[in-house]
Amino acid sequence: MKLIENKARKPLSSQTQEEILHYIQTKPLKQGDKIPNEFELAQALNVGRSTIREAIKSLVTRGVLEVRRGVGTFVVSTTPVQSDPLGLGRIKDKYKLAMDLLEVRLMIEPEIAAQAALRASQDEMKTLSQLCDEIEQLCRSKVDHTPKDVDFHTCIARCSNNMVVENLVPIITSGVSTFAELTDRSLVSETIETHRAITNSILNRDPSGAKYAMISHLNYNRQALMTQIQKEANQSALPEEK
Repeated sequence: MKLIENKARKPLSSQTQEEILHYIQTKPLKQGDKIPNEFELAQALNVGRSTIREAIKSLVTRGVLEVRRGVGTFVVSTTPVQSDPLGLGRIKDKYKLAMDLLEVRLMIEPEIAAQAALRASQDEMKTLSQLCDEIEQLCRSKVDHTPKDVDFHTCIARCSNNMVVENLVPIITSGVSTFAELTDRSLVSETIETHRAITNSILNRDPSGAKYAMISHLNYNRQALMTQIQKEANQSALPEEK
């Protein structure tokens, strides 16, 4: 390990905290894995053990690490609380999480899309249209479109011009990312088709069209996720090879 250079000259404990997090995320370590002990970290990062203790304490507060007295320090989540305000990264059953996120998204996103069709500014509609085009290009090129997909749904939320909806964006973005991770972005033609339908409805100031296009989009996601869950269940039921 080597301390990350920081032109802003953050305090040493903050730099050390970032470096430990960087180590966890790039190793990569997963939930339940044990990190090196205090002495090993101090040597690797060329800092004092008191700095390591302070950094670990901060990472415990941020929901990344857990100290088990007499046993060691373990990874609780690879995502700090600040970038995972709902704490969803610490949920172990990712399929249950994905289904629950889709359930919540079906409650809110169709109405958000309807409001976006009524309230989006010309600049917001232009941005949404560009994102839709970019996602289609990525899908057809078989390139991971997840980051742009997150941007697309976030843009729709912003197009609603509702300040409370802005605070619901973490639910939406977590849902997009979790679904993509579990299904390996299996829906390509469906994504292109439904994203275009949502976008066109918003551009045409058609709230009902936007609402039902979003429902269709999320329903495709739900069916794909259910198929993946059944596939995993079938594989788990197979007898182990001797």
